[in-house]
Amino acid sequence: MEIRNDKECYVQLWRKLERTRQLLVSQYKRFCIRNVLKAWFGVQATDDFVWEVCHNTVVNDEQVCGNDILPPPSLYPRKHRELLRAIVSVKLGLSPRQVKLPELDAAYSIAFPNSTALNINKKKKHGNSTIKQ
Repeated sequence: MEIRNDKECYVQLWRKLERTRQLLVSQYKRFCIRNVLKAWFGVQATDDFVWEVCHNTVVNDEQVCGNDILPPPSLYPRKHRELLRAIVSVKLGLSPRQVKLPELDAAYSIAFPNSTALNINKKKKHGNSTIKQ
């Protein structure tokens, strides 16, 4: 699978994530980062690779571990957004900040048009300070 930092690739990744979830469930396997990476990358999904992806998958200031069960992406997209961001950054050798988040978010809306919205904290300016909502 070719990983790119663009909207078209992100749509494919979101869809592949759901297909992988369904496949793992049908095989009675845990839907977790480690199994997703093994399904997608085979022997390239070494312990070091899994660790690096997990290290970069941070949600609400908490790192997601490789064997943590993931919820369905259409219902709880935030963890999966950070997972896809981490996969792209690790595979392409980018900083997580270099991943095009607006395109990743737009791709989610295409892949899951009637699903739970991505509730991402956005900074708003109030007076002279910037606070998170």
